[in-house]
Formats: sequence, C-alpha cells, structure tokens
Amino acid sequence: MEWLGIVWFILWGVLWGVYFMLDGYDFGVSMWLPVLGASSEKERTAMYQATGPFWDGNEVWLITAGGVTFAAFPLAYAVLFSSLYTPLLILLFCLIIRGVVFELRFQVQHRYYRLACDGLGSLTSLLSAVLLGCAFSNLFRGLPLIFDESKNFSMIQGNILNLLHPYCLLGGVLFVLLFLVHGALYLTYRVEGDLKTKAFYMAKLTWPVFLIVFLVYVAFTFFWAFWPRIGDNFLKSPFLFALPALCAVLFILSGYYIYFKGSPGRAFLASCGGILTLTLTGVMGMFPNLIPSRLDMDPTGAAAITIANGSSSNPTLTIMLIVAVIMVPTVIAYQIWAHKKLAWPIKADY
Repeated sequence: MEWLGIVWFILWGVLWGVYFMLDGYDFGVSMWLPVLGASSEKERTAMYQATGPFWDGNEVWLITAGGVTFAAFPLAYAVLFSSLYTPLLILLFCLIIRGVVFELRFQVQHRYYRLACDGLGSLTSLLSAVLLGCAFSNLFRGLPLIFDESKNFSMIQGNILNLLHPYCLLGGVLFVLLFLVHGALYLTYRVEGDLKTKAFYMAKLTWPVFLIVFLVYVAFTFFWAFWPRIGDNFLKSPFLFALPALCAVLFILSGYYIYFKGSPGRAFLASCGGILTLTLTGVMGMFPNLIPSRLDMDPTGAAAITIANGSSSNPTLTIMLIVAVIMVPTVIAYQIWAHKKLAWPIKADY
C-alpha cells in the first residue's frame, strides 16, 4: 500500500470523529427539546441559541468527510452509496429538515408552528443518530458484498432489512445515548438558571445508561465484528490498544467530572475526546478495509474495498494532502475562535 493511501485513511477516520464530536452535541440538544424545553418557550429558545451559531459550521465536517470519501476513495464512495442508498437518503432528508427547522422556526410567531418545528427537529436528530450508528456498525460487521466479475464491481446482496442486525441496531441506540449525554453536557456548560440544572440532571441520569449500552456493544463487537475484521489489527499491533484504552479513560473521566466534580465543561471536553478515540478505534480496527465484506472469507478479498483497490491516484492524493495541510488547521482554528467568541452564558429569560 502507498503511504499516501494510509495517511488519507487515517485522516478519513479523524474527519468522521470530529464530525461526531461536534454535530453530536447538536443532535443531543435537539433530542432533549421535548424534555428540557417542555415547560416554556423561553427555555426552548435558549436551547436553540446555544447551538444556533454552530450547527451549520459543525456539519461542514460531514461534507468534508463525504468529500474525502469521494475524492480519495472513489470506489468506496460508489459502493457505499449504492449499498446504503436508502438509509443514506433518509439521513440526507433528516439533515435537510433539521437545517430548515433552525432557519425557519423563528419566522412565525405561532405556538403550534414552533412546536411542530421542535418536534421535527427532535425526530430528525433522533433518526440521524440511529442511522449513523447503524451505518458504522454495519461497516464494522461487514456489508453483505460479493464481487460481480461481469461488472467488475462489488454488489450488495439482499435489501435494507439485511442491515438491521441486532448488533447494528444496538450501534444506533449507542449513538443516541452518546449524543444525549454529549448534548446535555454542552447545554449545561452554555446555559444558566433552571435549564442548566435540568440539563445537568439529565446528563447524570443518562450517563450510566450510556455506559451500560457501551459495554454491551463492546462485548457484542467481540462476537459479531471483532474477528477477523476488527481484532486482527490490534492483535498484530498491540500498541493500537492505546486507542480503546484512552477512549475508556476519557469516558470514565467524563463521568468522574459529572458525579464527583460537578464540572460540565471538563466533562464535555472528556466526552469530545471519548467520541474521537471511539471513532478512531473502529476505523483503525477496519484497516486496511474501507468497506469489508462479511460474505468473503478473506477480510481483504475481492469483494472488500480496501486502501489498495479503492484509492485515487498518487497525484490526486498528493494535491489533496497539500490542500488539507493548509485548510484543515485553518478550519479548526476558526471553529475554536468562533466557540470562544460566542461562548457567553445564555439565560432562558427572553
């Protein structure tokens, strides 16, 4: 394998991890709207104000991750979007509706109109989290792909029901709980008053449930995805175990700051690190597969899309790397600046 392909594989995983880390709290806050914002319009408005300046900037990372998939690994992009066409189309519509809700909710001063917008925002955020969790769990487990020699292309077998394996559905539940905790911590950090108290209480209430589901998911990974698709790389390169170990430490640290220190800001930062390392753990376990096939006995067989058979040419990857070295730090610096500039406490009193 060319080193450029390996570099872009790692960057691909980092971009997805950053997206989950940032847009995850958007999803979480929106999912909490029917619960934390049930008592008053002022509290619902404060919840929108907490995420309003950032949600579209956060979704830039989704566009970047998708663009990298298209440009750096075009074969993986083609197989992925043909194999998961229906769930990805549903995800696209969910993201579109969420954007419309953010932009149009405050255009009409009518109670039921705003409640309808809130309901749509919560529902589409919930569906988005479930679909993302199911999609990545299917990648860890392997898609039902076979190589069609007549078309020289890997084709999925079956329909969308083949993707609804209990392990993959559990991944959807895990993402929902992860984003709920993440969103509650972010909201606790950003708002003041009764809303802050309620958000921190929900973070305390949800974190143990997330931890239990997380441990069950890890256990199921050993049975349904660990060997040979996930575990082989860790057994061959034991230093990679530092990633899941760091992930566990960060999530436990998040709970420590929630229950023993009462520090939602630090708990949120630990949650950010946990999400990023969790994503990288899964991605590095898949290496060198971009899309493994569970129907192929060889995890890197003809049906699987790997770095070797799915990457763009070296000149393309080189040009992309030059652009990424300049632009990715610029975007990160801008988002850090924006979060610092707009991080004033929000009161639910107007």
